[in-house]
Amino acid sequence: MTKTILLLSGPNINLLGDREPSVYGTDTLLECVGDAQAAAEAAGHVFEHLQSNYEGVLIDAIHGARGRCAAIVINPGALTHSSYAIADALAAFDGVKVELHLSNPGAREEWRRRSVVVPVVTGTVAGFGRAGYRLAVEAAISRFST
Repeated sequence: MTKTILLLSGPNINLLGDREPSVYGTDTLLECVGDAQAAAEAAGHVFEHLQSNYEGVLIDAIHGARGRCAAIVINPGALTHSSYAIADALAAFDGVKVELHLSNPGAREEWRRRSVVVPVVTGTVAGFGRAGYRLAVEAAISRFST
């Protein structure tokens, strides 16, 4: 059965490829999204992507996914550490939820080590750079049958 997977990219993720390449690599968001889309479509699923630097836009997208999407993969960027509103919106989504990070927040600055999103997601993919986008989609798909 075909399902819809929504990938959400938070603040500053649009700067991938230019922003701190020593931390985030030189791959662009377009390339990362392309890998995620290819993984979803190879498994026969529909794929959507939205990037926004605005918390409310991301929350509206999560609300809009309710009853429509089977999974949300989200790279909340810095909102990972501060947005209880995104965490609340994700908690109200009944599908699979995967938190995604290019770098490993646990190996970085102290303020990055705490995620307010992690208690409400199915799982987290972190530290695998561009490959994480494909891995996160594959992880979400693996939960469809359980």
